[in-house]
Amino acid sequence: MSLAQNILIIGTVWPEPNSSAAGSRMLQLMHLFLSENWKITFASAASDSEYAFDIQTLGIEKVKIELNNKSFDEFVAKLQPSIVIFDRFMIEEQFGWRVAENAPDALRIIDTIDLHCLRQARQSALKEKSVFTSEYLFSDTAKREMASILRCDCSLIISDFEMKLLNDYFKIDSDLLHYIPFLLDKIEEKDKRVWPSFEDRAHFITIGNFIHEPNFNAVQYLKEEIWPLIRKQLPSAELHIYGAYASQKVNELNDVKEGFLIKGRAEDAMLVVRNAKICLAPLRFGAGIKGKLVEAMQCGTPSVTTDIGAEGMHGDFEWNGIIANTPQEIADAAVKLYIDKVLWQKSQENGIAIINNFYSKEKHGEKLIEQISILQKNLKIHRLKNFTGAMLMHHTISSTKYMSKWIEEKGKK
Repeated sequence: MSLAQNILIIGTVWPEPNSSAAGSRMLQLMHLFLSENWKITFASAASDSEYAFDIQTLGIEKVKIELNNKSFDEFVAKLQPSIVIFDRFMIEEQFGWRVAENAPDALRIIDTIDLHCLRQARQSALKEKSVFTSEYLFSDTAKREMASILRCDCSLIISDFEMKLLNDYFKIDSDLLHYIPFLLDKIEEKDKRVWPSFEDRAHFITIGNFIHEPNFNAVQYLKEEIWPLIRKQLPSAELHIYGAYASQKVNELNDVKEGFLIKGRAEDAMLVVRNAKICLAPLRFGAGIKGKLVEAMQCGTPSVTTDIGAEGMHGDFEWNGIIANTPQEIADAAVKLYIDKVLWQKSQENGIAIINNFYSKEKHGEKLIEQISILQKNLKIHRLKNFTGAMLMHHTISSTKYMSKWIEEKGKK
């Protein structure tokens, strides 16, 4: 058992584990900290959501905070957390300097969720119909994101691909980074027993929060280029599309005649994924770990995705299905996996191996707790070695602080 901690998590939104991978990730981290008997306060300036998880049922204190308001300074000075976790770099930009001033001894950690600059760079290349190159990474978002990482004591990185990118391209010191993917329970025999068999499953599924642009783009890609090719070979098959926050432009894609069915939010995501035969995720841009593909493995549902979809997701283990990149290749892979029982069952076993080895809750959770302890014991030396981060914090306090105070004063008028 580690030393007791008083953790403040500052959230972009209130966690919605049934709506997004980011929500699931946050809940996993909170469960890890609670298993160590650490006290957690979760604060956010976001509005309440009817789909948010009730964190208070876990004994977590919920606090509403305001942007550009000195009331946060008073709140954090009184709380004096030993650890502050910023949910994505934008939250560190807003509150990082306030934490540094009012709780200077607190360990400052960013949970990056994914590298926003990587996702946006790939999206820009796609829009321009260009081959993605490292030049697309040289963006204002990247400068902001790297500055946040440098200002903090540690950043949690969800993908081994992104760890390598941060080390090799952005030259971020490994001492400032900690790799921690999803923290998942092992799939046991009892779990497998409730999975429907190959014969008992039907149709294709894709699932994901529609606010997240890579998800909507993938659905458009399916509609325009991939699904017609699949449907030509499997005329009775259907594609069931689930996701939170479906807009009118999403719902307009619904086509009963073609078996392209927009289903909206799933009340029980695991149930609908478990009953499908194949998960389709033809992602053309994105970053981090894709929750829909992890969920498919947890449900024994093989998947067809792209190189970007599978990136950082499976290490040296064989994929839970087939990786393909052109519309015809994706369609052919989907049909093959749909009708080939032996390949389907082998893919399912691959998914089990990935979950049980690559996402071990025990292994990765233990490493994070150990890293936090090491950083806290050596925090002064750790910060002295990060002169660039100290310099960036100095300039942030000199600029952002006074801009925030100006906004606060302006709001009073």
